[in-house]
Amino acid sequence: MEVSQLFTLVGLGLVAMIMAVTLRQYRPEFALLVSLASGVVILIGVVRGILPVVEQVQTIFQSTQMPAAYLQVLFKALGICFLTQIACDACRDAGEGAIGAKVELAGKVAVLVISLPLFVQVLTIVRGLLA
Repeated sequence: MEVSQLFTLVGLGLVAMIMAVTLRQYRPEFALLVSLASGVVILIGVVRGILPVVEQVQTIFQSTQMPAAYLQVLFKALGICFLTQIACDACRDAGEGAIGAKVELAGKVAVLVISLPLFVQVLTIVRGLLA
């Protein structure tokens, strides 16, 4: 991500924050919509900026000849973390901290579930080295 892109996203975030704070006094439902919309736009900008990093990580994995399943688990876990964080923040912005906590727990469980086969493989390798 270039510095100019970062400044654009930060500026958008600050403008959206000011709008949301101002609207929250008069129309709380619009403040939530501004918050969610700006979050989606910023997320799209971040995804565009991170694509070169994803390509570089793929190149590194291909050069080391590691199984593609490891990279898939990594990217799935990262995606789950991002989506969970966005959902938790949206719940907290709406004043529903308890729901946000449950969404956070669901995200943690999802990461555990998708990484379990990888964990089993690592334990199998360790057991083979110890035997």
